[in-house]
Order: sequence, then structure tokens, then C-alpha cells
Amino acid sequence: MQRADAYRLIHSNDRELAALIDHAGALRDACKGRTVTYSRKIFLPVTNLCRDRCGYCTFRKDPTDPGAWTMSPADIEDVLQRGSAQGCKEALMCLGDKPEAAFPQYRETLAQFGHRTTAQYVAHACRTAIGYGFLPHTNAGVLSYDEMEMLRPVNASLGLMLENVSPRLSLKGMPHYSAPDKHPDVRLRMLREAGELSIAFTTGILIGIGETREERVDSLIAIRDLHERYGHIQEVIVQNFRAKPETRMAGCSEPDAMEVARTVATARIILGGRMNIQVPPNLNPGDHQLMLRAGINDWGGISPVTQDYVNPEAAWPVVDALAETCRDAGFTLRERLAIYDEYIDQDRFLPSTLRPVASRLQADIAQETV
Repeated sequence: MQRADAYRLIHSNDRELAALIDHAGALRDACKGRTVTYSRKIFLPVTNLCRDRCGYCTFRKDPTDPGAWTMSPADIEDVLQRGSAQGCKEALMCLGDKPEAAFPQYRETLAQFGHRTTAQYVAHACRTAIGYGFLPHTNAGVLSYDEMEMLRPVNASLGLMLENVSPRLSLKGMPHYSAPDKHPDVRLRMLREAGELSIAFTTGILIGIGETREERVDSLIAIRDLHERYGHIQEVIVQNFRAKPETRMAGCSEPDAMEVARTVATARIILGGRMNIQVPPNLNPGDHQLMLRAGINDWGGISPVTQDYVNPEAAWPVVDALAETCRDAGFTLRERLAIYDEYIDQDRFLPSTLRPVASRLQADIAQETV
């Protein structure tokens, strides 16, 4: 699909929008069938210290802020033990961008743990998770080529939200003004280098932060172009902005359900029927069937153990209730791993060290669904 055609799609009027949603759903059905997936995970917020200051974020903290934390190795093991007891299979490592570059106190904490960089500490946490039988998925903000190369053997997949390719969002007064790691060139570089390293990768766009619809399309096309070159984008998330108290964007309006569905459907057409497209279910609790109609085939990670630390006000859905919603819409809900089956089947993406873990977890899922 050409850019101009995609611009027209995302601007569909009310009558055209219904047809767009139907077309996107039909394309998903033709390539993915009527099965929608989720990953049973634990959320390990290794540290919420971050050098960026996005206009919408309540997760990030300075070391002296109330609620600032860095998980100790014992904290990490505690969550792993509880997650293992609940049948979780993905260990999501999610944390702030490069806190060691901004905070001397945090560098001292890392040194106490025996590490020099956050990436090294995360690699240690991933090895611990593997020992408990998990497949790690790391979203540690912007990583260098060398850091990704180091993390690759201990991760089934890595992730970084592109959010948007418009440099306009980094100008003064915009949400990414005080967030150097959110500059699109920096994030696109990481997506490209992940492709060069043959890393199964999750990315996505964030809508409702002041971008135009055309800029959403530009971002989706940038993802598509990288995937066409490297084949490594396993999943694209369409995430909607949620206004949070005590942020610069607390008073900003949120995109409504039809705006999210419009963007999802456009993403499905741009990215094609084979792409895995996700909408976070806890950010759209009343609109699950609409998102299914619009062409998603995945709900992302859902945890019975840990909250969504990035959106703590938004509770995860209960899996049984979500399964019933899917059945009512004509879909089957199925558990998946942190790396999608089609990437497990390609030798270049899943590190050989993780294949025994993935095989065992796949067998567990098969047994649980009998």
C-alpha cells in the first residue's frame, strides 16, 4: 500500500470506516484465522529510574522521588517464584532508559549488585528467570548494538515502542521534549540493528499524544519497511494514550474507541495479514470485541501475579472472562510464548540456549489446552 492510499484510509468517514474495519478483520481472518493469543507473564520492573521525562509518564522516577525503586536480586527471585507457581511463562523485564547515565546513586546500587551497567544487570536477571523456567522478554528502552548482542542469548525477544517517527513530538512543548531516547532516529536505529542481529522484536505506536493521523501512518510504514528488510518484527502494538494525574498531559483528551479501531484497522492493512497486531486489553476494557473486529490477533501479556506498572490504574483482564468475550465474538483465545511460534520455527531468531525452555513451555501449553 502506498503512503497516499494509507492517508486516505485512516481519514475514512463514518460510512467508509465501517468498511475499513470489516476489510481489516477479513484480512486477519484469511491469514490468521479466528484464534487470538495472549502471553501469561510476570512483569519485572527492574528499575523505574529513567533519564527521560515524557509528558505522559508516571512510571519514571528520580532516585529521591517517593516510589522510586530498583529491584534487588532477591526481589526478582521472589516474583519469579510466585510467577512460576501461577504457571507464568514470560518474564517481562521493563525499566527506564539509561538511569546510570543520569544518577550517581543508581550507579552505586549497580556496583553493589556487581554490575556496571543496567544492561548487564538485566542480563543477570534474565539468566535467573531462565533458571526458573521462564522465557525472558526485555524492554529496557534504547539499547546499543553491543547491549542487544549481549542480551540476545538470554532473551526470547526484545522490545521497544517506536511510538512515532515525527521529530515534531520532540520539540519544546511536545511530549518528548525532555526525552532524548524518544527521538525517532534513535529508536529507528535500534529497530534496524535488532534486525541485523536477527532478534525477534516487538514494537508499536502510541496514539493520542499530539500526533496527526498522517504521522501514525508514517510510523507504521517505517515499521513495515524495516520488517520487509529484516523479517524480525514479530508483533506491532497499537497503544492508546491514557491521561494520568500529575503529568504534563493530565488534561489532554484520550483517543476514543473508534479512533483506536480506525488506527488498528489501518495498521492491519498497511502491515498485512501475517503481522501479529496487539491492542493492550487493560487500556480498552470495554471495547474488546470492537478491537477484534478491527483486525487484532493478540492481547499481549497478561499477568495473574503482577500489575501493569506502567499503567497501574488499569487492571489486567481475567483470562477466563477474556476467553468468554472472544468466544462471544467467534474467536478462540490461546496462550502463546514471549516469542511467537512462527519465530520459534526459524532457527535464526530463537537462541539455541533457549530452545529446550521453549520446547518445554510449548508442551506445557499443549497439555493445558487438552
